[in-house]
Amino acid sequence: MEAPDFWDNVEVSQQKMKDLKSLKDDVETFAKLREQFEDIETLIEMANEENDISLVEEAATELAEFEKTFEEIRMKTLLSGEYDKDNAILSLHAGAGGTESCDWAAMLYRMFTRWASDKGFGVEVLDSLDGDEAGIKSITFQVNGENAYGYLKSEKGVHRLVRISPFNAAGKRQTSFVSCDVMPDIEEDIDIEINDEDIRIDTYRSSGAGGQHINKTSSAIRITHFPTGIVVQCQNERSQHMNKDKAMQMLKARLYLLKQQENAQKAAGIRGEVTEIGWGNQIRSYVMQPYTMVKDHRTGVETGNVDSVMDGKIDLFINGYLKWLSLGCPANMADGEEDKN
Repeated sequence: MEAPDFWDNVEVSQQKMKDLKSLKDDVETFAKLREQFEDIETLIEMANEENDISLVEEAATELAEFEKTFEEIRMKTLLSGEYDKDNAILSLHAGAGGTESCDWAAMLYRMFTRWASDKGFGVEVLDSLDGDEAGIKSITFQVNGENAYGYLKSEKGVHRLVRISPFNAAGKRQTSFVSCDVMPDIEEDIDIEINDEDIRIDTYRSSGAGGQHINKTSSAIRITHFPTGIVVQCQNERSQHMNKDKAMQMLKARLYLLKQQENAQKAAGIRGEVTEIGWGNQIRSYVMQPYTMVKDHRTGVETGNVDSVMDGKIDLFINGYLKWLSLGCPANMADGEEDKN
């Protein structure tokens, strides 16, 4: 930073400032953790010497806080992917189940925004389409924060809901599906060649909030990539040009990830790919009736506290997935038949 030409390239210098802050935060967290550990040792020694039960309780409280911070740091060390540090772009699409699935998509969107808020991350909607009666047919949104993609890549796949449907007068149990696609918001230019004849670019009028300009001009952009069938959309930016740039950036990121997956498939096979938004492809099930349970079918991690999960407390699944990846994606940690009801 003391170099005379440090600010010649603003983008590079800003990135270095961002990296510096991240490193400083890590060092500061470690220093606090080490200090807390020493304090706990002191409390234990004092409790033994003075035979004071209140000091034991204080040490137990400090230890619980220490373990929580320690686990957060340990999880961060597993984020070693090339784009794990980047922001994340998530797309939710309602599948089999009609209005029920649209409502389920809205519930998942709320879950992810609650999680992001707890982390201090920002959320920016890039494109959305409301359901005919309720909920959301599809939504694409960006989660901005350090390591957002590294954490949220665990959510890629089909999410399955089982509950008594509020839209069914007979009160029958309903199963619904929503697919979640996750990609990094890669800021630098990716070396992916896209031929003009391989894509179609459509413009359309933006929907939803945004004021007079966004609703009265065809500024929204949809890009279809014929060879892969990938479709990306953006309507959030103020101009058609900005929406096109963002959509093209999203397409390049999707194609880059697809290329990585194909390479991995050739080498060793890859798990959890979304082939259809329906039976047999879910990564996680959320059961509300006849019992309550959320279970990740890749890692075996589960909890009975569905309400907490729907309020954004999904770190147990994210952490379980990161551990699973670090072990080389072994067979499910907990084998067993899925509930097909």
